[in-house]
Amino acid sequence: MSADTPTPKFTGVLGWIDYRLPVISWGYKELVAYPTPKNLNYFWNFGSLAGIFLVLQIVTGIVLVMHYTPHADMAFSSIEHIMRNVNYGWLIRYAHANGASFFFIVVYIHIFRGLYYGSYKEPRELLWILGVIILILMMATAFTGYVLPWGQMSFWAATVIVNLFSAIPLVGDSLVTWLLGGFSVGNPTLQRFFSLHYLMPFAIFAVVFLHILALHEHGSNNPVGIDLTKKDKIPFHPYYTVKDVFGLFVALLFFGAFVFFAPNVLGHADNYIPADPLVTPAHIVPEWYFLPFYAILRSITFDIGIFGFTLIDAKLGGVIAMFGAVLVLFFLPWLDTSKVRSATYRPIYFWAFWILLADVVILTYTGAMPAEGIWPTVALIGTIYYFFHFLVLLPLLGRFEKPKPVPESINKPVLPRAAPAGPQAQPAE
Repeated sequence: MSADTPTPKFTGVLGWIDYRLPVISWGYKELVAYPTPKNLNYFWNFGSLAGIFLVLQIVTGIVLVMHYTPHADMAFSSIEHIMRNVNYGWLIRYAHANGASFFFIVVYIHIFRGLYYGSYKEPRELLWILGVIILILMMATAFTGYVLPWGQMSFWAATVIVNLFSAIPLVGDSLVTWLLGGFSVGNPTLQRFFSLHYLMPFAIFAVVFLHILALHEHGSNNPVGIDLTKKDKIPFHPYYTVKDVFGLFVALLFFGAFVFFAPNVLGHADNYIPADPLVTPAHIVPEWYFLPFYAILRSITFDIGIFGFTLIDAKLGGVIAMFGAVLVLFFLPWLDTSKVRSATYRPIYFWAFWILLADVVILTYTGAMPAEGIWPTVALIGTIYYFFHFLVLLPLLGRFEKPKPVPESINKPVLPRAAPAGPQAQPAE
């Protein structure tokens, strides 16, 4: 079966439908016969895994909404009702809570795969930008969802994070009042967050559809990072559907281990305590997937000014750094000026990539630590390197790095040709 297999002629009921609404032939073209590079490794599985976990979140969320009450006096009790009284409610709730974490895990791996193999470079800039938009929508959805259980950490995380917007000049206070629905976290806040949390997954789904359209316009990148011809591609089905199904089963093994044996490991114990505006937790932390950005936020503990005048106070500086850590990804296709895509052929960028990954891991750990002792300094160093990588190192590497020779084709032999056997050659035993 070649990569350019023509769309078959559907008959019967399918043919009748497809003639009037060609969704079946479109699905065949985009999901079955779609020409795919034949050298993709298992890191390319995480795109489809992200889509599967998105569907899981939407389905489990719809079921949970049937039993959840978005009211400050009843939200916590309705969660307990789901866990204790609804048939398999505990399973649906744990699948939804841990599904959010696994959604972020596969998306973060998907992003770092793109960083390593240069999948953001021309002509896939818009594909990358749509991916960053999906990440931002995921963060907004996860944050609003974190508030809904109305536990101690939910309440105080909402209080801390929402009030950060007050640092924005001119519109900050009005924005905070609008988000809270008043002057403090309360029932209007919960209802607004519930409405947004229910709406945004469908917005994510819409942007994912655009993301896939952009992907199929110019095709997938590949580990070598070169443009391919038709002979370098194979149909997506059955070769990559089988590979994706295998990856799905492996992911479900890990997912099931968390859901059934360690459902609260990725959460916070304080969220099993009802929200109390009069008792502040000793250490307020967001969910683990926000921790690197939380560390960047807390790393700015000083005012920024000139000649004794404060231009940006510490609070606004932290907010700018936190949002800037995500927004800088929008400009990555133009910040990285190298013509070579894959880090395999970029000796300096190869190490810069792994240092960046280590930096993000350190920031994640730092975000979970109290803002005292050595940790603010560690967070500041990690923040400086994070922005140095994108804003300074990448533009310079494009000018001064000497890449390794890139193969002209993915069919080129990897190993050198063996010397021809001579008269003295002995047969293998």
